Amino acid sequence: MDENRTRRVSEAVREELAEIIGFEMDDPRLEDVDVTMVDVAPDMRNAHVKVSVDSDMSKKVLQALDHARNFLKLELASRLNLRRVPDLHFSVDSHPDADMRVEFLLRRAKRNMAKE
Repeated sequence: MDENRTRRVSEAVREELAEIIGFEMDDPRLEDVDVTMVDVAPDMRNAHVKVSVDSDMSKKVLQALDHARNFLKLELASRLNLRRVPDLHFSVDSHPDADMRVEFLLRRAKRNMAKE
């Protein structure tokens, strides 16, 4: 699959999961969960979802997300026009701000290269 399409699908899945988990689920274990990154495999079979959460609640949050996996997949199927909705695999993001920092540094390096 095209790399740009994979990136777009990953971002769409991240946005929808953030909305579903943040606003539409009533599970008290998922109150302070933020979806930080989704990495969809090129064959669209699997999606690795990273969430940021307090370290003391991480085990309970992962249990709640695993329990809600089928519900989340059905919601994604109804909201996104995808031929195949990926299976969701959740993990805790140990450094939730690292991706933004790396992107910022890459943009700054490109800008400095253009000036030279």
